Amino acid sequence: MSLNLEQYVSEFSAQNINGEHLLQLDGSRLKALGMTSSQDRAIIKRKLKEMKASLEKARKAQEKMEKQREKLRKKEQEQLQRRSKKTDKCSSDATEGTNEQ
Repeated sequence: MSLNLEQYVSEFSAQNINGEHLLQLDGSRLKALGMTSSQDRAIIKRKLKEMKASLEKARKAQEKMEKQREKLRKKEQEQLQRRSKKTDKCSSDATEGTNEQ
């Protein structure tokens, strides 16, 4: 409707074309849905291409964020392990010092 193609809404609805299905449509499928105007098909295909690019960009950004979070978790885990080893060493050194006396 935002593309001024509301005349196709009823057929898309009747065919249960949702967002996921919409992204899979090509020119021939659009024609089969009653979209006889090549200009209208071109508008839809261009918008679908933009949407797919946006989805891909968002997916890549999400993956990047997940990698950064994982990297941070690993770094924090390594710091905790180093602190733990340092604490264990200090405790061990203190115990040895007490035993020597």
